[in-house]
Amino acid sequence: MTEVTGEDSPRRPGPQGDISPEQVREHLRRRAVFLRELAEARELRRRVTPHRSRRARIHAALRRRTFRIN
Repeated sequence: MTEVTGEDSPRRPGPQGDISPEQVREHLRRRAVFLRELAEARELRRRVTPHRSRRARIHAALRRRTFRIN
């Protein structure tokens, strides 16, 4: 039986600083690109399907209106 944390286990980069600053910058750059594209996709979806967003707004308003704290 071998230990999970033994020397033969593959090392993964973690918050301990196992990765270089260049790799950190590249990761942050890719993450920023991904989040920017995700925001653009959500905005496009909102503009392309206005009936869905309108319906969602109406349903949210109805939920707010019918929810009462007694």
